[in-house]
Amino acid sequence: MAGSAIKPTPLLKDELDIVIPTIRNLDFLEMWRPFFEQYHLIIVQDGDPSKTIKVPDGFDYELYNRNDINRILGPKASCISFKDSACRCFGYMVSKKKYIYTIDDDCFVAKNPSGEQINALEQHIKNLLSPSTPYFFNTLYDPYREGADFVRGYPFSLREGATTAVSHGLWLNIPDYDAPTQLVKPLERNKRYVDAVLTVPKGTLFPMCGMNLAFNRELIGPAMYFGLMGDGQPIGRYDDMWAGWCMKVICDHMGWGVKTGLPYIWHSKASNPFVNLKKEYSGIYWQEDLIPFFQAAVLPKECVTVQQCYIELAKQVKEKLGKVDPYFIKLADAMVTWIEAWDELNSSEEKSLKQPNGTAK
Repeated sequence: MAGSAIKPTPLLKDELDIVIPTIRNLDFLEMWRPFFEQYHLIIVQDGDPSKTIKVPDGFDYELYNRNDINRILGPKASCISFKDSACRCFGYMVSKKKYIYTIDDDCFVAKNPSGEQINALEQHIKNLLSPSTPYFFNTLYDPYREGADFVRGYPFSLREGATTAVSHGLWLNIPDYDAPTQLVKPLERNKRYVDAVLTVPKGTLFPMCGMNLAFNRELIGPAMYFGLMGDGQPIGRYDDMWAGWCMKVICDHMGWGVKTGLPYIWHSKASNPFVNLKKEYSGIYWQEDLIPFFQAAVLPKECVTVQQCYIELAKQVKEKLGKVDPYFIKLADAMVTWIEAWDELNSSEEKSLKQPNGTAK
């Protein structure tokens, strides 16, 4: 009909869930409406379960609070963090979709240097649906992007690439800094838009940020556990990095790739650096042991599933990092509980367990 516009069907509309952890009303979704409205949302409410979280009209969503988590997982709910954004990984567990995109509620739509709004979700999907190059670095970054290719000297035998398991996006405005860096650079803002996507090489770790992240849940979902953080734990703000280190070791073992770079979102507010320092203190101290541990971690060839890899990694965490602090013994046990809960909830009989109290369609 003349004068009417037909909206294109969004990519992976029926194969992707958007997971959002929150303690507040989700007014930020209004800015994302053009990009998110046709997708299914899984909202994980942190903190007081008696508080009502308002979601703008028109979104298809499930809302889970702590009471739902306890009801669905029973005793295994102990593996899900409380009063920390790490609770988001419960949304990964209850999703029925192949792909997950997760975003924080203080993140808004960014603009590229031309002033156009960035459809972050679309770029993540493009990253996930194209191969990665973990075995040989291409100096033009992602050779599968339009306008790029493999450079001279790149082995032809490696040009088919590897399956992409994770797409790690970046942020404009408030950088994702630790507390000490926040304190010495309180006014620093990230204004650099780098139009690039690259594969993190095999054998290389990176600090994964969970505020703008997508992954193939069917491939790597069981490894995307954000650990025990927040209330009752001696550490916070290392949830996404812990998941990133575990995930990368397993992706390297399984032969999958991880991309980082585009897309950007606009990170709107800086958290309190003094509060962050209290949360991060142990992590800043422990990471000098954590990084060498993950760099040296080797998974046996008998580990052929992500679950087997993760259980083996939990065993190594208990044996080696348990000497650093008893917290890691508790964390290793929680890693095993997470896998048990994942497998129970994603078995053929689990469908009736997933209904939350706060579902809206």
